[in-house]
This record gives sequence, C-alpha cells and structure tokens, in this order.
Amino acid sequence: MAEIIQRDGSWAFDGSTVRITPGPHRSVALFRQTYGEVAVPLEAVSGVVYEPERRRGRLRLRLREGSDPLLQATGGRLPDEADPYRLTVDLDRSGVAEYMAEEIRQALLLEQIPKEPVTAYLLPGPPVPVSVRSSDGTVSFDGAQVRIDWNDTSDRVKRATGPRIIAVGDLAQVEWLPNSGYEDGFLRFVTHETVFSKLPPEKDPYALDLWGSARRDLLTALVATAVTARLPHPSTRADGHVDRPRPGAAAGPPPPRRPVPAPVAAPAPAQTSGHHDVLLRRLRELGELHRDGVLTDEEFATTKAAVLRDF
Repeated sequence: MAEIIQRDGSWAFDGSTVRITPGPHRSVALFRQTYGEVAVPLEAVSGVVYEPERRRGRLRLRLREGSDPLLQATGGRLPDEADPYRLTVDLDRSGVAEYMAEEIRQALLLEQIPKEPVTAYLLPGPPVPVSVRSSDGTVSFDGAQVRIDWNDTSDRVKRATGPRIIAVGDLAQVEWLPNSGYEDGFLRFVTHETVFSKLPPEKDPYALDLWGSARRDLLTALVATAVTARLPHPSTRADGHVDRPRPGAAAGPPPPRRPVPAPVAAPAPAQTSGHHDVLLRRLRELGELHRDGVLTDEEFATTKAAVLRDF
C-alpha cells in the first residue's frame, strides 16, 4: 500500500481504491472537512500527476469525465483548497508523492483502465439527508425532494412565493456557481417547466443567491452534488437538451404536489380557508411588487405561476 500523510489530508492507495481523507487541521477548508473521506475506485481515475514547486508540491488526481457527481455539479469551479482531488505536499515528502503517483499510474496500465468518459457515476456523492444554511436561505435534500426556506434578508419576491419544494422527478438539472467573495454565486434548481426561465438568481424562486460568507456558501455544493447524483446521468442526454428523458426509460409522471383526497375525506373548511388566504396574500404581494416596478411582466408571470403551481 502506498500512503502519504500531510497537514491538509492523506491519500492511501491499495491497488484498487484511492482513499482521500481530509486533515483535521483548522487550515483545511470547511467544505473539505464537511465532505469527508472520498473513496475513488481505480476505474474512475484517468490519471495522476505530481507537480513540484519551489516551496511545496501538489498531487492531482484526474477523474474520468462523468464518473463523479461532485465534479459534474461544480463544473471544476471548486477553489483549490476545497478540491478533494488535490493535495499540497511538503518538499521533504516529494519522494513519497512521486512514488504514490507512480503506483497509481502502474495500476492504471496493468488494469488497462480506459480514459474515455463513463456512462454512470462511479462515486456516490454525499449521503442524505443534507441541509445547508446559506446567505439567501436554507436548502435541504432528503433524497426525494428539495426544500428551500428563505431568510428574512431574501428578496421580497422570494419571500412572497413562500417555501419552495421541488420533487426530484421535476428536476432537469442543477446549476451551481460559487460565491468567490468578489462576485456573487448561485445554486439554481432547473425544472422541466423553468428550463427557459431567465430570472436573475436574486429573484428566481428556484435559486439561492449566494452573496454572504464565501466559506459557508461553498457548502451548498454538498446539496448540488447530492441532487446531481440522483438525476439521470449526463451521458443519457445525447442531444444536449436537459429536459430529454433517458432513452429506453419509461417517463413516469412526477409526484403530485399535493395528495388527491379520497371522496369521503374532504379537507376541513378551516384548513381550506387557511390555504386560500395564504394564496391570496402571496398573489397580492406579487401584484404590489409588479405595480411598483420591482417585477417585470415576465418575472411577475413566472413567479405567479410558481405560486399557483404549489397551491
């Protein structure tokens, strides 16, 4: 077994799996500590390189395209310090790092692992349920549906639409851009109905606008990855359209947004009245925002449709 232990973490390779563990030091990025240990099967690896530098070197593990939902969800936008597939190596351990890289390369040759893209995820992504509180709201995912609860500081449009609940079956894809500290980021859940929506993240009721602590907002990538791992693999969308069903797969109907009551179990009048009042209040708030010029005609139509769909 080849193993290298550094302050930022450790890598261990037993011939079939590269086990990557974040270090306990407080300098390790919060995202790395939260994401935890990653076990990368050899068949998911396309290559490895050790890059010596003047003061420190870096080990970089390259994965085959489509093998990891984390890379798929983040699009290679994770900062270096949060990337689990990079390890900073002290100069006095450069020999061990080179040995580690050579062991992985030899195993790739012996097992004849191809470098072509894969057609299914080979890594599982983070476990569920997972919940993250960001600058715009709290987003949770239980494996079946996404829920967004807005903060008091969220845009009035979002607060007027109320909590957002999205079933996995309604999702076409997840879009994620990190908050760099200099430019806002976002986490957007694109449904089959909103795939052509052009609302900005701060007003989109299906998106979290990431503008606060870059360190904390980076954790939204956990939810993005967990959801991405449960969506159809990108290789099934050969035509490039995010809303195309998988070839050969039966397109089952999405789960209903509310249960259909049995003939003898009609909802109590008080409950129905309460829901009706909430709906009217939210529509009235949206109407006021539209009249005040906060919402354009297109934005008003999109958010109004979202509210009506939930009710």
